[in-house]
Amino acid sequence: MSTVTTPPAEQTALTAQLVTELQSMRAYPSISILATTRPGPAMHGEDVSVLRSLAASAARRLAAEDSGHLDADPERLLAALNVMIGDAAGRPTGRGVALFVSASEQFRVNLPVPVVNRCVIDPTFATRDLVRAVQHTPHHAVLLLSTNEARLLHDRGGVLTPAASGGFPARRRILGARRSRADERPTDFLRRVDRALGVALRLDPMPLVLVAAEPTASRFHRLSRNTGRLAGIVKGSHLHTGADELTTLTRPVLQDYLRSRAREALDLIEQRAGSGRVLTDINSAWLAARWERPELLAVEEDYFYPARLGQDGDSLVHTDEVDRPDVIDDAVDELIEIVLGRGGWIALLPPGELPGGARLALTLHR
Repeated sequence: MSTVTTPPAEQTALTAQLVTELQSMRAYPSISILATTRPGPAMHGEDVSVLRSLAASAARRLAAEDSGHLDADPERLLAALNVMIGDAAGRPTGRGVALFVSASEQFRVNLPVPVVNRCVIDPTFATRDLVRAVQHTPHHAVLLLSTNEARLLHDRGGVLTPAASGGFPARRRILGARRSRADERPTDFLRRVDRALGVALRLDPMPLVLVAAEPTASRFHRLSRNTGRLAGIVKGSHLHTGADELTTLTRPVLQDYLRSRAREALDLIEQRAGSGRVLTDINSAWLAARWERPELLAVEEDYFYPARLGQDGDSLVHTDEVDRPDVIDDAVDELIEIVLGRGGWIALLPPGELPGGARLALTLHR
């Protein structure tokens, strides 16, 4: 049985890469604590109490486990968890928090969305809420542009930072105070910015928000070869606007983009239904996701499905005995990980948007 150290885990920025890393980690037990919090400079006392109650639930569940089946000493895991809670209590909070502890890993992640308060103990971490949070605040690029200057920013987990790209920031080449034939023409400058943008997006593909005044915004949009994933345009000159204000300005554009992605998912389900390539019950989706070619998994945000594996090892048997060691706390979370791991994409939708009263829909490639 291995050990786990107990220094407090530093807060980890929420990114798609982090979600992928968490989904790849396997150890039993892997403890996931998820709770809604009040945004503020320090965690509210009631939210701390919720975390401690969830940690007590983890302690009760681990006490019932056969220690011979565990990869780490439960007492050390719980000690690490309680240190994390104590540290998180004095830190700034978002709308939710996730704590992850296993034999070799510790992560604390602030979330921009509220969650269902719960403790999950499984061989893997519970990442569905992180997937949902990434979708609500997708990793994206913001191009701040004028005819003379360009900056490229990346938003990772709600924080705007300069992109690590050699082409930015960029300035139009002007030789002196007076106009000269040797000065870089505005159109040539915009084309140079577009080439640099293309390099940056090939290295790190993501949706793009363009921020520019007219007519620069329209001119760049017409000539650009790298706006295939343009989420939208914010009109105005904001090259030196602060990060918080930029986040406020771009939020409506991203919300429209996310709504379009939801419509895209529903349109795809409708298209695939005509050829019999849509599964809307979790047992069929569970089997097909592993043995066929999953394309899209659309799931209602509040759909949780605790289950045991059937005797055949492939089917799911629903149960309310979440505290039992042989129960998968949330088969939907596991299904999301399977689909992502096999190259599919995920749409987490509000209740009632899927056709026919379905809670989920899995589409398959031919």
